Amino acid sequence: MMKGFKRKIEILNYLLANYNNGRRKTFFCIAVNLLDLPDIREILRQIGENNELSEATEKERGLYVVKVFQDIADKRDIKLKLRKK
Repeated sequence: MMKGFKRKIEILNYLLANYNNGRRKTFFCIAVNLLDLPDIREILRQIGENNELSEATEKERGLYVVKVFQDIADKRDIKLKLRKK
């Protein structure tokens, strides 16, 4: 259990360092918390296989990563949205 938690923290730090365009911190925090580790690993695999990301702008990279997260979350019927009161 603790090992999975530490891995999620590492992944979150990686996402924030590489794909946060200044507006994605909350999204990544929610996504990493709500999705299971195998799903997150699949997302990272898809990101890693996209050769076009290295030439994309920071904004384009962020949008792509959010889309991949959203696609997986939609398949699991998980809403990656912060509910504000």
